[in-house]
Amino acid sequence: MTARSALSLLAGAALLGAPLARAAAPEKTPALVEKGKASFSRNCVACHGPRGEGDGPAAKALKPRPRNLVAEPAAGGAPAIFQVLSSGVKGTGMIAYKHLPEEERWALAYFVEGLGGAAR
Repeated sequence: MTARSALSLLAGAALLGAPLARAAAPEKTPALVEKGKASFSRNCVACHGPRGEGDGPAAKALKPRPRNLVAEPAAGGAPAIFQVLSSGVKGTGMIAYKHLPEEERWALAYFVEGLGGAAR
């Protein structure tokens, strides 16, 4: 495959809404986790609550209720959380956060992964 045909294939996939391969996960650093904490405050607290316990002000209106990220940590860790942030969860209020830059979604994933350790 030539570089030109590969570029055409990627452009076509993007137009059709096909997911493009994502870059490797960035290294987990304290600064990235702090960025995730700030993003959590802006994007997640309304549903998941300030501590991630599923008790945000919007939680009562959602069926099913938002996940308690402390008591029910995501199996699969940060990669699984990143996937949920990127795709959302059908049948719930958990929307896709594709509008956030990939690095910010990874930052959120690393922060949320740490919330599960609070219950242990």
